[in-house]
Amino acid sequence: VQLQASGGGLVQAGGSLRLSCAASGTMSRVNVMGWYRQAPGKQRELVAFISSGENTNYADSVKGRFTISRDNAKNTVYLQMNSLKPEDTAVYYCYARSTLGYEYRGQGTQVTVSS
Repeated sequence: VQLQASGGGLVQAGGSLRLSCAASGTMSRVNVMGWYRQAPGKQRELVAFISSGENTNYADSVKGRFTISRDNAKNTVYLQMNSLKPEDTAVYYCYARSTLGYEYRGQGTQVTVSS
């Protein structure tokens, strides 16, 4: 499984961005897709994930502001980020996890929120 993330950029605080992650390859065993982020000098943080049944889970820091969704026909997962804050600045990585527990990761996309 290969993952290609896009949609990062520079935005002012309070603004919005939409990240996309397109997956290719054998997806039949992938059940969970989601996003991590990592800011300089900080530990990686699980931002949100969505199951094949579209159950979602969010980090407390983004609840009410971020929305994760997926389009199974396009093998794509999205992260709509609203009310962005400077502390959301990080490299965002998408991932996909198979039913066997193996995790695929894509390259990151930089999100920078200016104050």
